[in-house]
Amino acid sequence: MADIVVKTEDVVKEYRMGSNILRALDGINIEIERGEYISLMGPSGSGKSTLFNMIGALDRPTEGQVYIDGQNMAQLSQRQIAAFRCHRVGYIFQSYNLLHVRSAHGNVTLPMIFAGIPEKQRNEKAEGLLDMVGLGDRMYHLPDELSGGQRQRVAIARALANDPSIILADEPTANLDTITGREIIDLIKRLNREQGVTVISATHDLKMLDVSDRVVDIRDGLVERVRNRDEIDIEVGEVGDE
Repeated sequence: MADIVVKTEDVVKEYRMGSNILRALDGINIEIERGEYISLMGPSGSGKSTLFNMIGALDRPTEGQVYIDGQNMAQLSQRQIAAFRCHRVGYIFQSYNLLHVRSAHGNVTLPMIFAGIPEKQRNEKAEGLLDMVGLGDRMYHLPDELSGGQRQRVAIARALANDPSIILADEPTANLDTITGREIIDLIKRLNREQGVTVISATHDLKMLDVSDRVVDIRDGLVERVRNRDEIDIEVGEVGDE
């Protein structure tokens, strides 16, 4: 039996804009298995980032339910949701969201401070994570002293700080050149395979196709289709033959 880590049931999200109501999600039903690499793809305004926010408990649905490891997120208090975000989910953002006054090492230790991890342990772990993402020689540099790809590597290390079961990556390659973006995709996939962490990425980047176990295409707030690994392989082959 599949080990379902994320499940949404008839998720609707509406935003009020003056006298108008915008329905960003219109009844989303998906299930994601533990250890999968899932890409949420769709044009701007399709609803993929809104769905991403629902899964990460960054926002609440207007209607419907979101379950993480069988827990109905609507039943959690704000304090419990904060704890969930701290311990269960690692976030990687398009704009990196690093604190510019803290070094790479300082940014990676920050989630561990909030989690109450002792100083010696968090310092050692931050060093190990930065080594793992290839920044062992840059860990005490400030973000402004790092390239875009290096900043995203810091963000990846930070996302792993509290051993999350889910990594949520929102357009992780959008601000990177093609080569660096490919390196970041490969790094996230390697972590997915080696650590068994579930990766859910909201993206426009077609390079995500060949590392994804499934691609969920979102359009007009609905799941348009779900493509499995074998279907993705065929499409990548067709693109390569053109």
